[in-house]
Parts: sequence; C-alpha cells; structure tokens
Amino acid sequence: MNAPAAPPRNGELGFWVAQLVGKRPSFPRFTGQDTVDVAIVGGGYTGLWAAYFAKKLEPSLSVAVFEAEQVGYGASGRNGGWLSAMPPGNRATFARAGGGLEASRALQREFVAGVDAVLDILAAEGIDADQHKGGALVAAHTEAGLGRLVARRDADLKYGLTEDEVHMLGREEFRSRIDISTVHGGLFYKHCARFHPAKLVYGLAETLTSMGVRIYEDSRVEGVAGGTLTLADGRVTAARTFICTEGYSGPLLGRRSLIPVNSSLIVTRPLPEEAWQRIGWDGPQCLSDSAHTFIYAQRTADGRIAMGGRGVPYRFGSGTGGAGATARSTIDLISHKLGSFFPGVPFEVEHAWSGVLGVTRDWNGGVHWDPASGIGSSTGYAGHGVTSAYVGGRTLVELAFERETERTTLPWVGYRARKWEPEPFRWLGVHAMYRLFGIADRWEERRGSGRTSLLARLGGGLAGLHE
Repeated sequence: MNAPAAPPRNGELGFWVAQLVGKRPSFPRFTGQDTVDVAIVGGGYTGLWAAYFAKKLEPSLSVAVFEAEQVGYGASGRNGGWLSAMPPGNRATFARAGGGLEASRALQREFVAGVDAVLDILAAEGIDADQHKGGALVAAHTEAGLGRLVARRDADLKYGLTEDEVHMLGREEFRSRIDISTVHGGLFYKHCARFHPAKLVYGLAETLTSMGVRIYEDSRVEGVAGGTLTLADGRVTAARTFICTEGYSGPLLGRRSLIPVNSSLIVTRPLPEEAWQRIGWDGPQCLSDSAHTFIYAQRTADGRIAMGGRGVPYRFGSGTGGAGATARSTIDLISHKLGSFFPGVPFEVEHAWSGVLGVTRDWNGGVHWDPASGIGSSTGYAGHGVTSAYVGGRTLVELAFERETERTTLPWVGYRARKWEPEPFRWLGVHAMYRLFGIADRWEERRGSGRTSLLARLGGGLAGLHE
C-alpha cells in the first residue's frame, strides 16, 4: 500500500518566493529623517516601475521606495505569472466615463503595447524571469461558456483588439494545443506571456539599486500628508509621493475606496514527460476558462502546473491574510478543478498559497495625480495587475512631471469608482456575488446549459462586469 501524500507546503508567501530562498535581495529598514524628490510607498511592481521611469526621466532625481514588509510581499510576489493585455476593468464603463469608444480602444491598445514593452525592458536590463510570450488559451467547458466567449470576442474586437490578436478555436483545434477532453472550444489571445513573479520583482529591485534608487524594507508608511511621510522610526519629506499599495491600500487611501479580494494558487511537483505528452500542453501558453469562478494557470519553466482560483473571496473588515495560509477546502477545490481538466493524470500539489488583489466597487482601476498635494496613486487592478502596474507606474511619473503622452489622457486616468458599502454589507455583497457565480457554474455543468444562468447574470450585474 502506498503511503498517503504529504500535505502541501502552505502559505509562506507562496511557491515563487520559497523557490528563491537564499537568492532574495534584502534591503535596510528606514530610520531617521530624509528628503527626497520622489517617495514611493509599496515595493511591488507598480512602485518599482514608477521608480524605474522616474530615474529614466531624470537620473539625478533622488528616489526612495518604502516597503512595509519585503519587496514582492503582496500580489507582485504571489500572482499567477501572467503578463497579459487585459486592462483593469470594464472597457464600456471607461468609454462612458470619458472620451467615448476611441478612448477605451486607446486604453486597450496601450495594454497590448505594454506586454511587449515589458519584455523588451527585461531583455535590455538582463532580467531573467522565465518570461516567454506564448499567448493565452481560454477554455469553454459548456455551451453556455462558449457563448460567453463568442460575446467576449465581439467585445474585444469592438474595444481595440484585432482578429489576429484574439480568435475562436473549435474543439479539436483547442485540443491540439492543450488536450482538455471536456472542452467545447475556446479563445486564443496572442498577447500574453508566462513569467516567474518573484524573479521579476527581484530583478526589478536589483536593477533599481544599480540605478541609484534607495529601497527600504520593513519600513511601513503610517501616514502621508503635506509632503511628509510618517514611518514608525522616521520621517521623510518628499516633493512627490506615489502610493502603490494595491490590495493593501486601505490604511492610506480609505478602506471603502478599494478592497482586498483573495485569490489562491497551487503548484504541482514537476510532471514527467509522459504526463505532458498525455496532456498535450507542449508550449508556454497560459490557460484560463470561461467559468464564472474561473481558473488561471501556467506551465512553469521547470515543468509544473501552477493553477489559481478564488477560494474564500473576501475577509470581513478587509483583512489581507498575512503570509497566505490557505484553507484545505480551497486547496481541494483548485486541485479538483485541475483533475477535471486532465483526468487520469496523477498530480501532487507541492505548495499552496493565497494573496489579495485590489478591487474597486465597479472593478475598474484608476491612476490619480493631485498636483496640489503632490500625491498620486495607481490601484484597483482587479487581477490584471502585471501590465497594469507597468502602465500605471509609468503614467504616474508622466503625470507628476507634467509630461503629456499617449498614456496621460487614457480614460482610467482620474477615474474614480463609487465607494464600497460599509461592513457588514460589503462582506455580504462580495460573498453573495461569488455564491451566485458558483451556483451558476454547477447548474450549467450539470445541465449542459446552452445559455448563461440568470443567477450569473445577476451576480455580474451586481459587480458591473458586463461590457
């Protein structure tokens, strides 16, 4: 009799960070007083990209990054490793908010350009983050799901993607790329790259150090006002301050401005070659599906599958979950999903973890700059954070230094969603929405529905997700 498999490693900031133990750069804690040209709160992708572009704009600027924990502690070190062209929010809402259809199309095109721009910078700076642009597949497991993908592609084309950049796949064509036996068809997106999240954040941090940026860890900013940042053991005066804290933004931007929504991941042990041949996943394509409680996955550079999904979506009072310990029920849920995609293939989960992403009331992100106070922010990426962080961080610099570019007039600049409801109503609302989505998915799968469930349409309407 085989011994039962050992439980997977849990939390500890996740697999990507754990894989680089002993290779992580470390930075000092800030104490005392200082004056800088640019102070950046948050040592994730947004803050690091903002620091990068500030120094590129003017190398003589004094730039300092203040991270409450360690660089990449939040979503930047824990995400699923997708560099995609999806903008952070509802493109129809952005069109209505300012500039119309063409403005929303310009936003989409900027995110398409952002994928290759990030890859080009990584190559130029010598940052190896296992990056590989192989596109993304979205699988439909039901006729209803396939119908949603048809509508999604129509919206993609309306809002700026070309037929070459997103196209429908029939069942057999999809299975020739990744062999999911239950698939009805799907979409293929050209502009998406797989990467290793922690390698990216550490590579950026080390590049910034070589450029003269000062990075501080274990240096929580407790308040920002009047050009002054207050820390536990110090104070900083800054001409310009960027708040780049995404799902951890509540204490500085207000707990009802955006909330931390939880996402969880598992990663398998490396699969043998015969398993990959059976799966048919022989390229670096990322993988998602059309379920309302969708998954996202990648084949890692060392031959594993990393797959993520929602699990427990939101903690009462906007809790952020610390180092990412994940409930066994969530691990089982995502593992079951992986097994349903590839039945008969033995998977052993090596590590499970969770993190939070920032979500506004209508799921639309925004870049804000207030010249009067000298404070700006870029937040609310709603799960599309990697390219958003690049575009948002770069845009913050351009706004703060009065550089008019194609980015500074995009419709997410200055966009503000209405505030979230107070507790307990926001907890009830978020959990109700995901409960509706879960019920709708089970209903469609069991009945082989050809149309999206009314419950799912209700849930999407509550969140403002329909384009």
